Amino acid sequence: MGVTPLGDLVLIIEDDRDIAEAVAYCLGQEGFEVVTARDGREGLQAVLARLPNLVILDLMLPGLDGFTVFRAIRRHASTPVIMLTAKAAEPDRVAGIELGADDYITKPFSMRELVARVRMVLRRAAPQGELGEDDVFRARDVQVDRARHIVTVGDREVSLTPQEFSLLECLVRNAGRVLSRDALLRQAWEENEYIDPRTVDVHVRWLRRKLEEDPSNPTRILTVRGVGYRFAE
Repeated sequence: MGVTPLGDLVLIIEDDRDIAEAVAYCLGQEGFEVVTARDGREGLQAVLARLPNLVILDLMLPGLDGFTVFRAIRRHASTPVIMLTAKAAEPDRVAGIELGADDYITKPFSMRELVARVRMVLRRAAPQGELGEDDVFRARDVQVDRARHIVTVGDREVSLTPQEFSLLECLVRNAGRVLSRDALLRQAWEENEYIDPRTVDVHVRWLRRKLEEDPSNPTRILTVRGVGYRFAE
């Protein structure tokens, strides 16, 4: 496995010292720069002071819980966030995604899986280089500028998480075509072996809230019942 050059800073907000140290050691061995915080308040301070490239956030924190911390992070930054949870119940996983988390992982987890997820999320969030003809996709009044990571609806700029951006790019680039959930996972999530296909539905719901005038009656991202989704031409 290749070593990531120092410069990708990962902040771990985790109150379990053993888990925090194990994750920090593993990511450090992979070439990441790592800082840790033991509670939510310390973590928020670190986000603002250090401006990490990615945050690994435990949900079960003392004081401020992980959901509260996540909302506070999103008020100040669009930093990608991977949520950690000891709960395997679906509502806890979906709640994290619905808030806009870029990924989640359930304890216990393998370090190999964690590193793969970190790399995947950072890759989605990374700038795509110089602007070219193939870096801008348009459908109807929506424009996706991949090089500058900007989405506009008409003359309105829309703020998306890295995963929402990747999913929208896939839909707009294939406007008029019906894409199954599995196809969207392969194209927008890249490494999808750990991802529940229902994650696509949650992200589509969030995109509709940001793009549609009436999210309950979408005119851009359309559901093709029993198959998947299609971006209207």
